[in-house]
Amino acid sequence: MKLLNDLGHDTSPLRSKNWDEFAAPGAPTMDFIVTTCDNAAGEVCPIWPGHPTTAHWPFPDPAPFQGGEEETREVYLGVYRQIEECVRRLIDLAGDDLDKDAIAAQLQSIGPAG
Repeated sequence: MKLLNDLGHDTSPLRSKNWDEFAAPGAPTMDFIVTTCDNAAGEVCPIWPGHPTTAHWPFPDPAPFQGGEEETREVYLGVYRQIEECVRRLIDLAGDDLDKDAIAAQLQSIGPAG
């Protein structure tokens, strides 16, 4: 959280959410779901309402890293930069006229090799 705040991101309105929130009446409709944790690919994911396009981007989890404050910051910053690059590539897809299957393939290819 400190790194995100240091990089100028306002994290105050953010919170962790349970999958069940997205199945509740009035939940936002999602077009894409991207899982990011290193071990999520082996977990059973829920059936998302509306059957959005899904992809898994296997970023390493920086939390287990043991080291000094500056080394730890660099590990977190490295993962942050990987995520930022993938999100930029995702945003670049917005101008492409792709069908659902093409979007699914592009989403999967954007993420880091797992």
